[in-house]
Amino acid sequence: MKKAELTLPEIALIAGTRGLLGAGAGLLLADKLNDDQRTAIGWTLLIIGAVSTIPLAIEVLAKAIVIDQ
Repeated sequence: MKKAELTLPEIALIAGTRGLLGAGAGLLLADKLNDDQRTAIGWTLLIIGAVSTIPLAIEVLAKAIVIDQ
């Protein structure tokens, strides 16, 4: 089993990036805006969420330690 200790700001950053990713995906699937607006905003949020997740994931994985049980 792996265990990683995270600080509150790290957890907030992870939640924020996941929220951006989800909001972008939701806008791409929704019909509330016209096509041009929805596509521009949706892809922007999706890409920002995905790209900002990568360094956070690397940081969390670097902190993870294996625990023998």
